[in-house]
Amino acid sequence: MLHNKRPTHFTLLAFSLALLGISVTSQVEVSSQSPDAQPGEQIIANYFQYQVKQIESGWLQGIETLDDWRARREHLRQELLEMLGLSPLPQRTDVKVTITGTVETEDFIVEKLHYQSMPGLYVTANLYRPKQIDQPLPVILYLCGHARVEKDGVSYGNKVSYQHHPAWFARHGFVSMAIDTIQLGEIPGLHHGTNRENMWWWNARGYTPAGVETWNAMRALDYLQTRPEVDGNRLGVTGRSGGGVYSWWLAALDDRIKVAVPVAGMTDLQNYVVDGAIEGHCDCMFMVNTHRWDFPQVAALVAPRPLLLANSDKDVIFPLDGVERLHWKVREVYRLYGAEDRLGLLITEGPHKDTQDLRIPTFHWMNRWLKKDEEDPPIEKPAIKFFEPEQLKVFSELPADERTSQIHESFVPQAREPNVPRSFTDWQRLQRHWLQALKAKSFRGWPEKPGPLNVEKVLELVNQGLQLEVYDFDSQKAIRLRLWLLRNSQLEKPKQVILTAVDEVQWKEWLGGVSALFRNQLDQVVGVDTGEPLQPNLEKLEELRQMALKQNTAIATLAARGIGPTAWDTKRETHLRRRFVLLGQTLDGMRVWDVRRAMAVLSTLDELEATALHLRGRGTMAGVLLYASLFEPAVQRLDLWSLPPTHREGPIFLNVLRFFDMPQALAMALTNNRVVLHDTDPQAWTWPHKLAENLSLDPAFQIED
Repeated sequence: MLHNKRPTHFTLLAFSLALLGISVTSQVEVSSQSPDAQPGEQIIANYFQYQVKQIESGWLQGIETLDDWRARREHLRQELLEMLGLSPLPQRTDVKVTITGTVETEDFIVEKLHYQSMPGLYVTANLYRPKQIDQPLPVILYLCGHARVEKDGVSYGNKVSYQHHPAWFARHGFVSMAIDTIQLGEIPGLHHGTNRENMWWWNARGYTPAGVETWNAMRALDYLQTRPEVDGNRLGVTGRSGGGVYSWWLAALDDRIKVAVPVAGMTDLQNYVVDGAIEGHCDCMFMVNTHRWDFPQVAALVAPRPLLLANSDKDVIFPLDGVERLHWKVREVYRLYGAEDRLGLLITEGPHKDTQDLRIPTFHWMNRWLKKDEEDPPIEKPAIKFFEPEQLKVFSELPADERTSQIHESFVPQAREPNVPRSFTDWQRLQRHWLQALKAKSFRGWPEKPGPLNVEKVLELVNQGLQLEVYDFDSQKAIRLRLWLLRNSQLEKPKQVILTAVDEVQWKEWLGGVSALFRNQLDQVVGVDTGEPLQPNLEKLEELRQMALKQNTAIATLAARGIGPTAWDTKRETHLRRRFVLLGQTLDGMRVWDVRRAMAVLSTLDELEATALHLRGRGTMAGVLLYASLFEPAVQRLDLWSLPPTHREGPIFLNVLRFFDMPQALAMALTNNRVVLHDTDPQAWTWPHKLAENLSLDPAFQIED
């Protein structure tokens, strides 16, 4: 395997950055933990470090020769298309270009135009061209970063802020077009679904605005190649910040791009996940990392075309050490091609800012590789702005049929509800297909091998006929959890065991119940400082007593990662959840794994051997338990309260809505289990009810008030 290690030169410090309207909080680095940090902070920091190292270790695995790389390249490209929500590619419909006006200087003309990358998905743009054109010219597609230009509530588009770039190119023998992003264009769209708007269903749909921006750029190339003044074989792309990362996506996926200069647009997983740089970015910067890539794989798809990586040395959201690591790895692929001269690394002094020091080498690179200008003349004219925002505005009135503002609702289609199978054969075929899709596209981040549980009994208490046993176990590397088992102390073997996975509210309810019985003995095993004395919950205690003593039921309780003993600061929840997606996981998906491992712990206990296993849960955790049952045949019954009727409400698993929704997941559980729903609307579950009727499974499915 080809691999070269590069020393780390820069450690991302805790920072506060008012950029894109995002407040950047402290890191999750182990080294930055304060003495007052919750235990869950340390656990999740260690977990992220381990997961990133695991993904990094797969870089170029099995690639020894150029033929090896070429054999894999197209497969990798298809994976990237999928992770951007572009597989299959949308239909290339008529772009319906409309030029709404022009402005000009003595050197160049600017056309104000819009096009539709798909019906109703409007993209506003300014096309800059020299006044004097004698032959087809090379073209630069300029992709804009996040810069809000707004007056009196009217958005003029980020193309206005970046106008000096395409203007420079037009003054030096290029055609150049700057296109607005959906977030900050003339038609305001959305880049911050998970970052700000709590739209976690984006992950369940497999949607990222990065896919929309990439598609809009591809369609811009389609249009540019129809222009008579454009040499369609000499297309280049550049942009900074958000535009820098879109330059990566486009150049990696579209070979029409011959030269690329992404500026301040990408670093590696180490920076994003471990060091916390993700907190400075909106969702448009990332693919849905289903296939667990590190970012050098994106850049490597550009090889062997000329690629200049440009960054500044004090950029806190694209830190220097990650940029250097990324360049070091990508160079290995360019070396396979014998094209190391086509890969450049530019580091200038400065912060995350559009500086002239970054612009000038970009201009040189485009002259050198796109114009084939061997003389490489000095850059004498600076990149300056010529126009007021009003002069570059495309729309006088926004179109009534626009889908841009709500494109997140339709860009990645949700799976249609299938017909209810009428035979076991058809149902089993469909069920197998869905389970395979879940394993490959939703739960790919689960460990390939479960690893040892390392079960340890840490406490055993007896009081008033009840016995409480506490077990620690390894769910996976760096995640050690605690399982609680309450049962009748007078009986050797319970009739059944019920496993409940609790959320934070339910955890405190359960803790109140057992603390009423073992008040002075729990402090040593709770594992979390609640900040206040344990409050006995006599009502919960009576519920537990009834189940354990009168129903002869063993009650197992699991607080999965991030809950109870392993809880982290709730203020960090959003960005911690976003980190999971960069690992090809979701927090809910890994909690399903935690439940499965808790089941494995129960199976190791002699007193529970051959005991019927039931699962119970409420809300999102009911969905987590439901999915755990799909992969664990030992489960015999599920009791689920307030189960969300759709994954838009949770639990969130990568891509799941591209296959089916919660009613179909529930239906899959009916094959092996009895399922009882509580506190729900029966109308939401007509699909599994109809399946139960068709296959005579009615006793397996019940809805109770």
